[in-house]
Amino acid sequence: MAALLQASGLQVSYGPVIAVDGLDVEVSAGSVVGLIGPNGAGKTSAIDALSGYHPASSGSIHFDGEEITRMRPHRRARRGLARTFQSVELFDDLTVEENLQVAADHLGIGRALRDLFLPIGERSREDVDWALRLCGLEDDAERMPTELSAGRRKLVGVARALAQRPRLVMMDEPAAGLDTDESAELGERLRGLPAAGVSVFLVDHDMSLVLGVCERIYVLDFGRLIAAGTPGEIRNSDAVIAAYLGGEEVGADVG
Repeated sequence: MAALLQASGLQVSYGPVIAVDGLDVEVSAGSVVGLIGPNGAGKTSAIDALSGYHPASSGSIHFDGEEITRMRPHRRARRGLARTFQSVELFDDLTVEENLQVAADHLGIGRALRDLFLPIGERSREDVDWALRLCGLEDDAERMPTELSAGRRKLVGVARALAQRPRLVMMDEPAAGLDTDESAELGERLRGLPAAGVSVFLVDHDMSLVLGVCERIYVLDFGRLIAAGTPGEIRNSDAVIAAYLGGEEVGADVG
């Protein structure tokens, strides 16, 4: 499969501190790829650089063959590169459906609020309904985010990214706040995304989720790539067991 997202020699720095050091990573079209590592390993810093929310100190990033290393986040999003965040910031004065509508229309909040009183475009309506179904949020569409549990709010953040109909969505800890059943349901939905035309780059501490849905996994430790391979290869990697879980069996959930 062709590379949809490719980073070569990616370095991310915060002053003198190097958070990501020479990362090479690739996400093929139609795949689900994972990025794991202990707390502070540089996972979110990597996603921030790939999505344009923090500049890369060096290295290159290509999306669908186009270099996007210095491209602003909104321009990357328009090309089909979306992301979620660990902290879900929703518009609490809008319903779940309206939160997704803002994303689907690619509009500012002021324009979106005006458009709530006008007929919704057919394509935008389809995108919102598709994202609601994909995340199992149909029954919550008319509810306010403040009425939802933390886990359901996290799913709204995922659905909001999907409402943009991205070609690739990068998910930063989407299972945080979900119970075991919700995480298992999320995994099933993530597995179905490539068939819907959406590739996934997943960062999460729920190892059962990552090992269960990803075809290829990259492992960071202190900002450096220490392993890359299939779930089976990662599960049996001595370097991963030592660095990530301190000798525990890979496959258990870690916080």
